[in-house]
Amino acid sequence: MSIPASEAPQPNPLWSSPDWWRQAVVYQVYPRSFQDADGDGLGDLRGVTRRADYLRDLGVDAVWLSPFYPSELADGGYDVADYRDVDPRLGTLEDFDELVAALHERQIKVVVDIVPNHSSDQHVWFQEALAAGPGSPERARYIFREGRGEHGELPPADWTSIFGGPAWTRVTEPDGTPGQWYLHLFASEQPDFDWSNPEVHQEFLTTLRFWSDRGVDGFRIDVAHGLAKDLPEQLPASAELPDEFESLGAHPFWDRDEVHEIYREWRQVFDEYDPPRTAVAEAWVHPDRLARYASSEGLGQAFSFDLLEVPFDASEFRRAIRKNLAEAARSGASSTWVLSNHDVVRHATRYGLDLGGLRQALGEFPRNSAGGENLKVASQQWLLLEDGMPLLDRELGERRARAAVMLLLALPGSAYLYQGEELGLQEVVEIADHQRQDPSFFRNPGVDQGRDGCRVPLPWDADQPHNGFGGPPHLPQPEWFARYAAAQEAQQPESFLSLYRQALSLRRQLQGDEVLQWGGLDADEVLHLVRPGGWESVTNFGSEPVDLPQGEVLLVSAPLEDGRLSGRSTAWIRRG
Repeated sequence: MSIPASEAPQPNPLWSSPDWWRQAVVYQVYPRSFQDADGDGLGDLRGVTRRADYLRDLGVDAVWLSPFYPSELADGGYDVADYRDVDPRLGTLEDFDELVAALHERQIKVVVDIVPNHSSDQHVWFQEALAAGPGSPERARYIFREGRGEHGELPPADWTSIFGGPAWTRVTEPDGTPGQWYLHLFASEQPDFDWSNPEVHQEFLTTLRFWSDRGVDGFRIDVAHGLAKDLPEQLPASAELPDEFESLGAHPFWDRDEVHEIYREWRQVFDEYDPPRTAVAEAWVHPDRLARYASSEGLGQAFSFDLLEVPFDASEFRRAIRKNLAEAARSGASSTWVLSNHDVVRHATRYGLDLGGLRQALGEFPRNSAGGENLKVASQQWLLLEDGMPLLDRELGERRARAAVMLLLALPGSAYLYQGEELGLQEVVEIADHQRQDPSFFRNPGVDQGRDGCRVPLPWDADQPHNGFGGPPHLPQPEWFARYAAAQEAQQPESFLSLYRQALSLRRQLQGDEVLQWGGLDADEVLHLVRPGGWESVTNFGSEPVDLPQGEVLLVSAPLEDGRLSGRSTAWIRRG
Protein backbone atom coordinates (compact mmCIF):
# COMPACT_ATOMS: atom_id res chain seq x y z
CA MET A 1 0.00 0.00 0.00
CA SER A 2 1.37 3.41 -0.90
CA ILE A 3 1.48 6.16 1.70
CA PRO A 4 -0.17 9.33 0.37
CA ALA A 5 1.53 12.68 0.73
CA SER A 6 -0.10 15.42 2.77
CA GLU A 7 0.12 17.77 -0.23
CA ALA A 8 2.03 18.22 -3.46
CA PRO A 9 5.81 18.07 -2.89
CA GLN A 10 7.50 21.43 -2.49
CA PRO A 11 10.77 22.38 -4.17
CA ASN A 12 13.59 22.24 -1.65
CA PRO A 13 14.94 25.79 -1.28
CA LEU A 14 18.15 24.46 0.26
CA TRP A 15 18.95 22.08 -2.60
CA SER A 16 21.15 24.36 -4.69
CA SER A 17 22.88 26.16 -1.82
CA PRO A 18 26.42 25.12 -0.80
CA ASP A 19 25.35 25.99 2.75
CA TRP A 20 22.35 23.65 2.65
CA TRP A 21 23.52 21.90 5.80
CA ARG A 22 23.28 24.98 8.02
CA GLN A 23 19.50 24.77 8.40
CA ALA A 24 18.76 21.34 6.97
CA VAL A 25 16.38 18.75 8.36
CA VAL A 26 18.36 15.51 8.26
CA TYR A 27 16.60 12.16 8.63
CA GLN A 28 18.66 9.31 10.05
CA VAL A 29 18.07 5.93 8.43
CA TYR A 30 19.29 2.85 10.28
CA PRO A 31 19.26 0.70 7.12
CA ARG A 32 18.89 -2.72 8.72
CA SER A 33 15.66 -1.62 10.38
CA PHE A 34 14.13 0.71 7.79
CA GLN A 35 12.65 -1.39 4.95
CA ASP A 36 13.39 -4.95 3.81
CA ALA A 37 13.06 -5.22 0.02
CA ASP A 38 14.14 -8.86 -0.43
CA GLY A 39 12.23 -10.52 2.41
CA ASP A 40 15.17 -11.80 4.45
CA GLY A 41 14.19 -9.84 7.57
CA LEU A 42 17.02 -7.35 7.27
CA GLY A 43 16.50 -3.85 5.92
CA ASP A 44 18.53 -3.01 2.82
CA LEU A 45 19.43 -0.22 0.41
CA ARG A 46 16.74 -1.10 -2.10
CA GLY A 47 14.29 -0.80 0.76
CA VAL A 48 15.41 2.77 1.35
CA THR A 49 15.07 3.50 -2.36
CA ARG A 50 11.55 2.09 -2.27
CA ARG A 51 10.67 4.69 0.37
CA ALA A 52 12.22 7.65 -1.43
CA ASP A 53 8.80 9.19 -2.09
CA TYR A 54 7.91 8.83 1.58
CA LEU A 55 11.06 10.75 2.52
CA ARG A 56 10.32 13.43 -0.06
CA ASP A 57 6.73 13.78 1.14
CA LEU A 58 7.88 13.95 4.74
CA GLY A 59 9.82 17.07 3.75
CA VAL A 60 13.39 16.31 4.84
CA ASP A 61 16.41 17.95 3.22
CA ALA A 62 18.88 15.10 3.66
CA VAL A 63 19.09 11.44 4.60
CA TRP A 64 21.89 10.21 6.84
CA LEU A 65 22.60 6.51 6.32
CA SER A 66 24.02 4.65 9.29
CA PRO A 67 26.69 2.09 8.28
CA PHE A 68 25.74 -0.20 5.40
CA TYR A 69 29.27 -1.55 4.88
CA PRO A 70 30.31 -5.22 5.14
CA SER A 71 30.19 -6.08 8.84
CA GLU A 72 29.82 -8.99 11.22
CA LEU A 73 27.37 -6.80 13.20
CA ALA A 74 29.29 -7.00 16.44
CA ASP A 75 28.13 -3.41 16.94
CA GLY A 76 25.20 -2.86 14.62
CA GLY A 77 27.40 -2.21 11.58
CA TYR A 78 29.86 0.12 13.32
CA ASP A 79 32.41 -2.68 13.04
CA VAL A 80 33.36 -2.06 9.42
CA ALA A 81 35.13 -4.79 7.43
CA ASP A 82 35.42 -2.80 4.18
CA TYR A 83 34.97 0.97 4.03
CA ARG A 84 34.42 1.07 0.27
CA ASP A 85 31.76 -1.55 -0.31
CA VAL A 86 28.21 -2.54 0.66
CA ASP A 87 27.31 -5.44 2.92
CA PRO A 88 25.99 -8.12 0.52
CA ARG A 89 23.02 -8.62 2.83
CA LEU A 90 22.11 -4.96 2.26
CA GLY A 91 22.81 -4.75 -1.45
CA THR A 92 25.54 -3.73 -3.87
CA LEU A 93 27.39 -0.61 -4.91
CA GLU A 94 24.97 -0.39 -7.83
CA ASP A 95 22.09 -0.39 -5.34
CA PHE A 96 23.83 2.42 -3.50
CA ASP A 97 24.19 4.42 -6.71
CA GLU A 98 20.49 3.93 -7.46
CA LEU A 99 19.61 5.10 -3.96
CA VAL A 100 21.70 8.26 -4.31
CA ALA A 101 20.13 8.96 -7.70
CA ALA A 102 16.59 8.43 -6.34
CA LEU A 103 17.16 10.78 -3.41
CA HIS A 104 18.91 13.41 -5.50
CA GLU A 105 16.07 13.29 -8.03
CA ARG A 106 13.80 14.27 -5.13
CA GLN A 107 16.19 17.03 -4.00
CA ILE A 108 17.32 15.12 -0.92
CA LYS A 109 21.02 15.19 0.00
CA VAL A 110 22.85 12.03 1.10
CA VAL A 111 25.06 11.77 4.20
CA VAL A 112 26.92 8.57 5.10
CA ASP A 113 28.56 7.39 8.29
CA ILE A 114 32.35 7.17 8.47
CA VAL A 115 33.82 5.10 11.33
CA PRO A 116 37.50 6.11 11.59
CA ASN A 117 38.40 5.23 15.18
CA HIS A 118 38.32 1.47 14.65
CA SER A 119 37.63 -1.20 12.08
CA SER A 120 36.15 -4.66 12.30
CA ASP A 121 38.51 -7.43 13.33
CA GLN A 122 37.51 -8.95 9.97
CA HIS A 123 38.99 -6.03 8.03
CA VAL A 124 41.77 -7.21 5.71
CA TRP A 125 44.25 -4.97 7.49
CA PHE A 126 43.60 -6.55 10.88
CA GLN A 127 43.73 -10.05 9.45
CA GLU A 128 47.09 -9.15 7.88
CA ALA A 129 48.25 -7.78 11.23
CA LEU A 130 47.42 -11.06 12.97
CA ALA A 131 49.26 -13.08 10.32
CA ALA A 132 52.32 -10.81 10.15
CA GLY A 133 53.31 -10.91 13.81
CA PRO A 134 54.90 -8.44 16.25
CA GLY A 135 56.92 -5.52 14.90
CA SER A 136 55.51 -5.78 11.39
CA PRO A 137 54.28 -2.84 9.27
CA GLU A 138 50.89 -4.54 9.22
CA ARG A 139 50.58 -4.37 13.00
CA ALA A 140 51.66 -0.73 12.99
CA ARG A 141 48.26 0.22 11.52
CA TYR A 142 46.66 -0.74 14.85
CA ILE A 143 47.64 -0.38 18.50
CA PHE A 144 49.41 -3.52 19.65
CA ARG A 145 51.33 -3.78 22.91
CA GLU A 146 53.19 -6.40 24.90
CA GLY A 147 51.38 -7.55 28.01
CA ARG A 148 52.42 -7.07 31.60
CA GLY A 149 53.40 -9.84 33.98
CA GLU A 150 56.11 -12.47 33.81
CA HIS A 151 54.79 -13.97 30.58
CA GLY A 152 52.83 -11.03 29.21
CA GLU A 153 49.65 -12.58 30.57
CA LEU A 154 48.24 -9.28 31.88
CA PRO A 155 46.82 -6.56 29.63
CA PRO A 156 48.99 -3.47 29.04
CA ALA A 157 46.56 -1.45 31.20
CA ASP A 158 43.42 -2.14 33.22
CA TRP A 159 41.23 0.05 31.01
CA THR A 160 37.55 -0.73 30.50
CA SER A 161 35.90 -0.55 27.09
CA ILE A 162 32.84 1.58 26.40
CA PHE A 163 30.75 -1.57 26.17
CA GLY A 164 32.12 -3.03 29.40
CA GLY A 165 34.87 -5.56 29.97
CA PRO A 166 38.57 -5.03 29.25
CA ALA A 167 39.71 -2.64 26.51
CA TRP A 168 42.62 -4.93 25.56
CA THR A 169 42.45 -8.39 23.98
CA ARG A 170 45.32 -10.84 23.59
CA VAL A 171 45.98 -12.47 20.24
CA THR A 172 47.38 -15.82 19.29
CA GLU A 173 50.56 -15.42 17.28
CA PRO A 174 51.12 -17.18 13.92
CA ASP A 175 53.14 -19.86 15.70
CA GLY A 176 50.22 -20.64 18.03
CA THR A 177 51.61 -19.05 21.16
CA PRO A 178 49.85 -16.35 23.25
CA GLY A 179 51.10 -13.03 22.03
CA GLN A 180 50.53 -9.30 22.03
CA TRP A 181 47.45 -7.35 23.07
CA TYR A 182 45.48 -4.89 20.93
CA LEU A 183 43.46 -1.89 22.05
CA HIS A 184 39.72 -1.66 21.43
CA LEU A 185 37.91 1.17 23.17
CA PHE A 186 34.65 -0.44 22.07
CA ALA A 187 33.95 -4.14 21.41
CA SER A 188 36.82 -6.61 21.07
CA GLU A 189 35.73 -7.02 17.44
CA GLN A 190 36.55 -3.31 16.90
CA PRO A 191 40.34 -2.83 17.07
CA ASP A 192 41.45 0.81 17.22
CA PHE A 193 43.50 2.25 14.38
CA ASP A 194 46.86 3.89 15.11
CA TRP A 195 46.42 7.34 13.60
CA SER A 196 50.11 8.12 13.95
CA ASN A 197 50.55 5.84 10.93
CA PRO A 198 50.47 7.66 7.53
CA GLU A 199 48.88 4.61 5.90
CA VAL A 200 45.78 5.10 8.07
CA HIS A 201 45.55 8.75 7.02
CA GLN A 202 45.75 7.82 3.34
CA GLU A 203 43.23 5.02 3.68
CA PHE A 204 40.55 7.40 4.92
CA LEU A 205 41.37 10.16 2.45
CA THR A 206 40.84 7.55 -0.26
CA THR A 207 37.56 6.48 1.36
CA LEU A 208 36.24 10.05 1.57
CA ARG A 209 36.98 10.57 -2.13
CA PHE A 210 35.46 7.20 -3.04
CA TRP A 211 32.05 8.08 -1.60
CA SER A 212 32.20 11.72 -2.66
CA ASP A 213 32.83 10.59 -6.23
CA ARG A 214 29.68 8.46 -5.99
CA GLY A 215 27.62 11.54 -5.17
CA VAL A 216 27.63 11.57 -1.38
CA ASP A 217 27.01 15.11 -0.11
CA GLY A 218 28.32 14.80 3.44
CA PHE A 219 29.65 12.59 6.21
CA ARG A 220 28.76 11.90 9.82
CA ILE A 221 31.97 11.13 11.71
CA ASP A 222 31.62 8.44 14.36
CA VAL A 223 33.61 8.91 17.59
CA ALA A 224 35.25 11.98 16.06
CA HIS A 225 37.00 12.80 19.34
CA GLY A 226 38.78 9.45 19.67
CA LEU A 227 41.20 9.12 16.76
CA ALA A 228 44.37 10.80 18.07
CA LYS A 229 46.03 9.04 20.99
CA ASP A 230 49.14 9.59 23.09
CA LEU A 231 50.04 6.27 24.68
CA PRO A 232 53.38 6.30 26.54
CA GLU A 233 55.39 3.17 27.12
CA GLN A 234 54.17 3.05 30.71
CA LEU A 235 50.40 3.32 30.39
CA PRO A 236 48.40 4.93 33.21
CA ALA A 237 46.03 2.79 35.24
CA SER A 238 42.30 3.43 34.99
CA ALA A 239 42.36 5.23 38.33
CA GLU A 240 44.98 7.61 36.93
CA LEU A 241 43.05 8.57 33.80
CA PRO A 242 41.70 12.13 33.88
CA ASP A 243 38.00 12.86 33.52
CA GLU A 244 37.33 12.69 29.79
CA PHE A 245 35.10 15.79 29.81
CA GLU A 246 37.38 17.89 32.01
CA SER A 247 40.82 16.90 30.71
CA LEU A 248 40.76 19.63 28.02
CA GLY A 249 43.08 17.85 25.62
CA ALA A 250 45.19 16.01 28.20
CA HIS A 251 43.40 12.65 28.07
CA PRO A 252 45.52 9.93 26.41
CA PHE A 253 42.80 8.86 23.98
CA TRP A 254 39.84 11.28 24.06
CA ASP A 255 39.61 14.76 22.53
CA ARG A 256 43.28 15.38 21.95
CA ASP A 257 44.34 18.54 20.09
CA GLU A 258 46.12 16.47 17.44
CA VAL A 259 42.80 15.13 16.16
CA HIS A 260 42.17 18.44 14.44
CA GLU A 261 45.24 17.96 12.26
CA ILE A 262 43.43 14.95 10.81
CA TYR A 263 40.31 16.97 10.10
CA ARG A 264 42.28 19.75 8.42
CA GLU A 265 43.44 17.08 5.96
CA TRP A 266 39.87 15.98 5.48
CA ARG A 267 38.70 19.55 4.89
CA GLN A 268 41.12 19.79 1.97
CA VAL A 269 39.43 16.75 0.44
CA PHE A 270 35.92 18.11 1.11
CA ASP A 271 36.85 21.37 -0.61
CA GLU A 272 38.01 19.57 -3.76
CA TYR A 273 34.34 19.16 -4.65
CA ASP A 274 31.75 21.66 -5.88
CA PRO A 275 29.84 22.16 -3.74
CA PRO A 276 32.20 21.23 -0.90
CA ARG A 277 31.29 18.07 0.97
CA THR A 278 30.01 18.58 4.49
CA ALA A 279 30.70 16.77 7.74
CA VAL A 280 29.29 16.63 11.26
CA ALA A 281 31.23 15.32 14.24
CA GLU A 282 29.94 12.96 16.87
CA ALA A 283 32.13 14.31 19.67
CA TRP A 284 31.30 13.85 23.34
CA VAL A 285 33.56 16.57 24.73
CA HIS A 286 33.59 19.50 27.13
CA PRO A 287 31.38 22.32 25.76
CA ASP A 288 34.39 24.63 25.48
CA ARG A 289 36.06 22.11 23.16
CA LEU A 290 33.19 21.44 20.76
CA ALA A 291 33.68 24.53 18.58
CA ARG A 292 36.99 23.22 17.24
CA TYR A 293 35.26 20.22 15.66
CA ALA A 294 32.74 22.54 14.02
CA SER A 295 35.29 25.00 12.64
CA SER A 296 35.35 25.82 8.93
CA GLU A 297 38.94 24.51 8.79
CA GLY A 298 37.79 21.15 10.13
CA LEU A 299 34.57 19.19 9.93
CA GLY A 300 32.32 22.25 9.84
CA GLN A 301 29.61 21.09 12.24
CA ALA A 302 29.34 19.06 15.44
CA PHE A 303 26.43 17.38 17.13
CA SER A 304 24.95 18.85 20.26
CA PHE A 305 23.50 16.11 22.43
CA ASP A 306 22.14 18.32 25.18
CA LEU A 307 18.50 17.75 24.24
CA LEU A 308 19.10 14.00 24.37
CA GLU A 309 20.02 14.36 28.01
CA VAL A 310 17.47 16.71 29.53
CA PRO A 311 13.92 16.13 30.76
CA PHE A 312 10.87 17.91 29.36
CA ASP A 313 11.47 21.02 31.40
CA ALA A 314 11.41 24.66 30.31
CA SER A 315 14.50 25.73 32.22
CA GLU A 316 16.56 22.78 30.94
CA PHE A 317 15.52 23.42 27.33
CA ARG A 318 16.17 27.15 27.67
CA ARG A 319 19.64 26.56 29.09
CA ALA A 320 20.50 24.04 26.35
CA ILE A 321 19.27 26.34 23.59
CA ARG A 322 21.19 29.37 24.86
CA LYS A 323 24.34 27.31 25.35
CA ASN A 324 24.28 25.78 21.87
CA LEU A 325 23.53 29.00 20.07
CA ALA A 326 26.54 30.52 21.85
CA GLU A 327 28.72 27.56 20.81
CA ALA A 328 27.61 27.92 17.19
CA ALA A 329 28.45 31.62 17.28
CA ARG A 330 31.96 30.80 18.52
CA SER A 331 32.62 28.22 15.80
CA GLY A 332 30.86 29.98 12.93
CA ALA A 333 28.86 26.80 12.32
CA SER A 334 25.14 26.33 12.84
CA SER A 335 23.56 24.58 15.80
CA THR A 336 22.44 20.98 15.62
CA TRP A 337 19.33 19.78 17.41
CA VAL A 338 18.43 16.16 18.07
CA LEU A 339 15.93 14.41 20.34
CA SER A 340 16.55 10.75 19.41
CA ASN A 341 19.03 8.59 17.54
CA HIS A 342 20.15 4.97 17.26
CA ASP A 343 22.02 5.07 20.59
CA VAL A 344 19.39 6.30 23.06
CA VAL A 345 15.93 5.48 24.38
CA ARG A 346 13.35 7.12 22.11
CA HIS A 347 12.26 10.53 23.38
CA ALA A 348 8.54 9.73 23.34
CA THR A 349 9.40 7.18 26.03
CA ARG A 350 11.90 9.35 27.92
CA TYR A 351 9.31 12.11 28.22
CA GLY A 352 6.78 9.67 29.68
CA LEU A 353 9.00 8.54 32.53
CA ASP A 354 7.94 9.21 36.09
CA LEU A 355 11.25 10.65 37.27
CA GLY A 356 9.98 10.99 40.81
CA GLY A 357 9.10 7.32 40.90
CA LEU A 358 12.51 6.41 39.48
CA ARG A 359 14.28 8.47 42.13
CA GLN A 360 12.25 6.78 44.83
CA ALA A 361 13.12 3.35 43.44
CA LEU A 362 16.73 3.96 42.50
CA GLY A 363 17.99 7.15 44.13
CA GLU A 364 19.30 10.29 42.45
CA PHE A 365 20.56 10.25 38.87
CA PRO A 366 24.10 11.33 37.97
CA ARG A 367 24.60 14.59 36.12
CA ASN A 368 25.46 14.59 32.45
CA SER A 369 28.18 16.44 30.60
CA ALA A 370 25.83 19.34 29.92
CA GLY A 371 25.13 19.84 33.62
CA GLY A 372 21.62 18.37 33.68
CA GLU A 373 20.24 15.10 34.93
CA ASN A 374 21.39 12.17 32.86
CA LEU A 375 18.20 11.01 31.14
CA LYS A 376 20.17 8.34 29.29
CA VAL A 377 20.98 6.76 32.64
CA ALA A 378 17.46 7.29 33.97
CA SER A 379 15.96 5.64 30.89
CA GLN A 380 18.23 2.61 31.18
CA GLN A 381 17.43 2.30 34.88
CA TRP A 382 13.73 2.30 34.04
CA LEU A 383 14.24 -0.46 31.48
CA LEU A 384 15.90 -2.64 34.11
CA LEU A 385 13.11 -2.31 36.68
CA GLU A 386 11.03 -5.47 36.84
CA ASP A 387 8.01 -3.35 37.76
CA GLY A 388 9.13 -0.49 35.57
CA MET A 389 6.05 -0.22 33.36
CA PRO A 390 3.95 1.77 35.88
CA LEU A 391 6.69 4.40 35.80
CA LEU A 392 5.90 5.11 32.14
CA ASP A 393 2.97 7.24 30.98
CA ARG A 394 2.89 6.67 27.21
CA GLU A 395 0.20 9.26 26.51
CA LEU A 396 2.08 11.94 28.41
CA GLY A 397 5.31 11.02 26.64
CA GLU A 398 3.70 11.29 23.23
CA ARG A 399 2.06 14.64 24.01
CA ARG A 400 5.39 16.04 25.18
CA ALA A 401 7.17 14.57 22.15
CA ARG A 402 4.81 16.39 19.79
CA ALA A 403 5.44 19.66 21.59
CA ALA A 404 9.21 19.11 21.69
CA VAL A 405 9.64 18.46 17.98
CA MET A 406 7.73 21.59 17.04
CA LEU A 407 10.01 23.54 19.37
CA LEU A 408 13.07 21.88 17.87
CA LEU A 409 11.97 22.65 14.31
CA ALA A 410 11.46 26.30 15.23
CA LEU A 411 15.10 26.69 16.25
CA PRO A 412 17.77 28.09 13.92
CA GLY A 413 20.26 25.51 12.73
CA SER A 414 19.91 21.95 11.49
CA ALA A 415 17.51 19.38 12.93
CA TYR A 416 18.33 15.67 13.00
CA LEU A 417 15.38 13.29 13.08
CA TYR A 418 15.63 9.57 13.80
CA GLN A 419 13.62 7.10 11.75
CA GLY A 420 10.29 6.31 13.36
CA GLU A 421 10.06 9.38 15.55
CA GLU A 422 7.75 10.90 12.92
CA LEU A 423 5.39 8.02 13.75
CA GLY A 424 5.60 8.65 17.50
CA LEU A 425 7.32 5.31 18.12
CA GLN A 426 8.07 4.36 21.70
CA GLU A 427 11.00 2.31 22.96
CA VAL A 428 10.47 -1.45 22.62
CA VAL A 429 11.10 -3.30 25.87
CA GLU A 430 9.50 -6.62 24.86
CA ILE A 431 12.72 -8.15 23.56
CA ALA A 432 13.81 -11.46 25.04
CA ASP A 433 17.43 -11.83 26.08
CA HIS A 434 18.13 -14.39 23.36
CA GLN A 435 16.80 -11.99 20.72
CA ARG A 436 18.99 -9.06 21.67
CA GLN A 437 21.93 -8.00 19.49
CA ASP A 438 23.61 -5.02 21.12
CA PRO A 439 27.02 -5.75 22.71
CA SER A 440 26.22 -3.36 25.56
CA PHE A 441 23.61 -5.81 26.80
CA PHE A 442 25.89 -8.86 26.72
CA ARG A 443 28.92 -7.14 28.24
CA ASN A 444 26.95 -5.50 31.06
CA PRO A 445 24.32 -8.03 32.12
CA GLY A 446 21.85 -6.60 34.59
CA VAL A 447 23.31 -3.12 34.13
CA ASP A 448 22.59 -2.09 30.55
CA GLN A 449 19.65 -3.14 28.38
CA GLY A 450 21.47 -2.02 25.26
CA ARG A 451 20.13 -0.07 22.31
CA ASP A 452 18.00 -2.67 20.55
CA GLY A 453 14.77 -1.08 21.78
CA CYS A 454 15.17 1.93 19.48
CA ARG A 455 16.36 -0.16 16.53
CA VAL A 456 13.32 -2.37 16.01
CA PRO A 457 12.26 -2.39 12.31
CA LEU A 458 9.69 0.22 11.35
CA PRO A 459 5.96 -0.48 10.94
CA TRP A 460 4.85 0.62 7.47
CA ASP A 461 1.40 -0.92 7.01
CA ALA A 462 -0.66 -2.65 9.70
CA ASP A 463 -2.58 -4.60 7.04
CA GLN A 464 0.56 -6.32 5.76
CA PRO A 465 2.60 -9.16 7.33
CA HIS A 466 5.26 -7.86 9.70
CA ASN A 467 3.59 -4.45 9.49
CA GLY A 468 4.87 -4.05 5.94
CA PHE A 469 8.56 -4.21 6.88
CA GLY A 470 9.30 -7.14 4.58
CA GLY A 471 10.51 -10.45 5.97
CA PRO A 472 10.36 -11.51 9.64
CA PRO A 473 12.11 -8.58 11.38
CA HIS A 474 15.58 -9.22 12.78
CA LEU A 475 14.35 -7.63 16.04
CA PRO A 476 10.78 -8.48 17.11
CA GLN A 477 8.00 -5.94 16.58
CA PRO A 478 5.55 -5.85 19.51
CA GLU A 479 1.81 -6.05 18.84
CA TRP A 480 1.31 -2.38 19.69
CA PHE A 481 3.61 -1.36 16.82
CA ALA A 482 0.66 -1.68 14.43
CA ARG A 483 -0.91 1.42 16.01
CA TYR A 484 2.01 3.48 14.68
CA ALA A 485 2.12 2.13 11.10
CA ALA A 486 2.86 4.84 8.54
CA ALA A 487 0.10 3.89 6.07
CA GLN A 488 -2.55 4.21 8.74
CA GLU A 489 -1.12 7.38 10.26
CA ALA A 490 -1.08 9.01 6.82
CA GLN A 491 -4.88 8.79 6.82
CA GLN A 492 -5.22 10.40 10.26
CA PRO A 493 -5.09 14.23 10.31
CA GLU A 494 -4.09 14.31 13.99
CA SER A 495 -1.37 11.64 13.80
CA PHE A 496 2.31 12.11 14.49
CA LEU A 497 3.09 11.66 10.80
CA SER A 498 0.61 14.34 9.78
CA LEU A 499 2.06 16.73 12.36
CA TYR A 500 5.62 16.15 11.11
CA ARG A 501 4.60 16.65 7.48
CA GLN A 502 2.79 19.89 8.30
CA ALA A 503 5.61 21.18 10.50
CA LEU A 504 8.31 20.41 7.94
CA SER A 505 6.29 21.99 5.16
CA LEU A 506 5.75 25.14 7.20
CA ARG A 507 9.39 25.25 8.24
CA ARG A 508 10.42 25.42 4.58
CA GLN A 509 8.02 28.27 3.96
CA LEU A 510 8.89 30.23 7.10
CA GLN A 511 12.59 29.58 7.50
CA GLY A 512 14.67 32.74 7.45
CA ASP A 513 18.18 33.42 8.66
CA GLU A 514 19.72 32.01 11.82
CA VAL A 515 18.62 34.83 14.12
CA LEU A 516 16.54 33.94 17.18
CA GLN A 517 15.03 36.24 19.76
CA TRP A 518 13.25 35.43 22.98
CA GLY A 519 9.65 36.64 23.06
CA GLY A 520 7.78 38.49 25.75
CA LEU A 521 5.92 35.39 26.97
CA ASP A 522 9.13 33.60 27.92
CA ALA A 523 8.62 32.56 31.55
CA ASP A 524 9.15 29.73 34.04
CA GLU A 525 6.97 27.22 32.17
CA VAL A 526 6.87 28.84 28.72
CA LEU A 527 9.45 29.16 25.93
CA HIS A 528 8.61 31.89 23.45
CA LEU A 529 10.82 32.11 20.36
CA VAL A 530 10.66 34.85 17.73
CA ARG A 531 12.03 34.08 14.27
CA PRO A 532 12.67 36.30 11.24
CA GLY A 533 9.73 36.86 8.95
CA GLY A 534 7.20 37.45 11.70
CA TRP A 535 6.61 33.91 12.94
CA GLU A 536 6.85 32.74 16.52
CA SER A 537 6.87 29.51 18.48
CA VAL A 538 5.38 29.17 21.96
CA THR A 539 5.87 25.99 24.03
CA ASN A 540 3.94 25.46 27.24
CA PHE A 541 5.86 23.00 29.41
CA GLY A 542 3.34 23.31 32.24
CA SER A 543 0.01 21.57 32.73
CA GLU A 544 -2.30 24.60 32.64
CA PRO A 545 -3.31 26.59 29.52
CA VAL A 546 -1.57 29.89 28.78
CA ASP A 547 -2.43 32.85 26.57
CA LEU A 548 -0.93 33.15 23.10
CA PRO A 549 0.29 36.31 21.38
CA GLN A 550 -2.08 37.89 18.90
CA GLY A 551 -1.74 36.48 15.42
CA GLU A 552 -2.67 33.67 13.06
CA VAL A 553 -2.24 30.20 14.56
CA LEU A 554 -0.39 28.20 11.91
CA LEU A 555 0.03 24.86 13.69
CA VAL A 556 -0.45 23.39 17.15
CA SER A 557 0.82 20.12 18.60
CA ALA A 558 -2.42 19.68 20.60
CA PRO A 559 -5.82 21.40 20.37
CA LEU A 560 -6.20 24.83 21.90
CA GLU A 561 -8.42 25.25 24.96
CA ASP A 562 -10.77 28.22 24.48
CA GLY A 563 -8.16 29.90 22.32
CA ARG A 564 -5.37 29.29 24.84
CA LEU A 565 -2.31 27.05 24.44
CA SER A 566 -2.94 23.86 26.36
CA GLY A 567 -0.40 22.28 28.66
CA ARG A 568 2.57 20.36 27.22
CA SER A 569 2.05 21.70 23.74
CA THR A 570 3.55 24.06 21.16
CA ALA A 571 1.97 26.54 18.77
CA TRP A 572 3.42 28.35 15.78
CA ILE A 573 1.84 31.71 15.05
CA ARG A 574 2.32 34.48 12.53
CA ARG A 575 1.88 38.09 13.59
CA GLY A 576 -0.63 40.06 11.57
